[in-house]
Formats: sequence, C-alpha cells, structure tokens
Amino acid sequence: MADSAGEFIPFRFRVALYDGEGGRLLCRGAFSEVSGLEATMAPKTLREGGRNWGEVQLAGPTSFAPVILKRGITEVADLWNWFDVSTRQSNHALRLSGTIDVYHPQDPDKPLLRWRITNALPTRFKGPDLSSTASQVAIEELQLVHEGLELERG
Repeated sequence: MADSAGEFIPFRFRVALYDGEGGRLLCRGAFSEVSGLEATMAPKTLREGGRNWGEVQLAGPTSFAPVILKRGITEVADLWNWFDVSTRQSNHALRLSGTIDVYHPQDPDKPLLRWRITNALPTRFKGPDLSSTASQVAIEELQLVHEGLELERG
C-alpha cells in the first residue's frame, strides 16, 4: 500500500502487549499482515412445548480464532522472549493483553482503529528463511490464541 506521495508503508499494523490490563509494556512489533480477527458465537436451540414452528434461538458460547501476525519487525527480541518463556522456560505460560493498531496509509502516525485482545498466548513463532541475497523481515509469523477481542474506533 502506498501513501499519497507514492511512498510504500510496509508495516501498517502495530502490536503492543502488556502484563495485565494496561500494565507495563512488555512486547511490541510492527507487522505487514494480521489475520484471525474474528469471533464466532454458537447459538443454542431450545424447543418449547406447543411451539411447532421452529425453535427458540439463544446466545451460546463465543469462541475466538487465533490471531496471526505476519511479516513483522521489532527493535528487540521481546516477542521471541515471550514465546520462549511461555513454551520452554516456565510451566504457567505468561499471558499478555494488548492492542493491534491499524494505521491509515495516508497518515501512518495516527491509528485508524484499534483491536484489543485479552489473555493472549503465543502458540507459534516462525522466523524468516535466511539468505544472503534476500531482504527478509525479522519475524515471518507469530500466532496467538486469546480469550477476548474488542474493536475500538479511532
């Protein structure tokens, strides 16, 4: 995506992860692609006696798809360290809550909207293929499972 001057903006999505709600910033990065921002509610049906035309539809449990962050970069190894601590160095898996800011192509300094995720846990970290002739990013893919998703408008 290019801005009005034709300049390419490679990282339109910025991720910040905190310990607890609004706690200390522990991890951050910028990504070119984000997918999995979805929630699905499985309705429950209720059959009532004497109601022969259809069933009553009740709200059921909500589930969330894993958020997949692709082609990212970070100034420090904090995202890898979080994955490492959650998978190898501890038994409790450190969960973080955070934001995914979406920036407008013409104004890369002001977020257009913000997604909030709750109790995220890294389940996959994929680094780039290393080649001396290629210009790769530092993180090819980071997959997060989480317990909640909210959308804020900027």
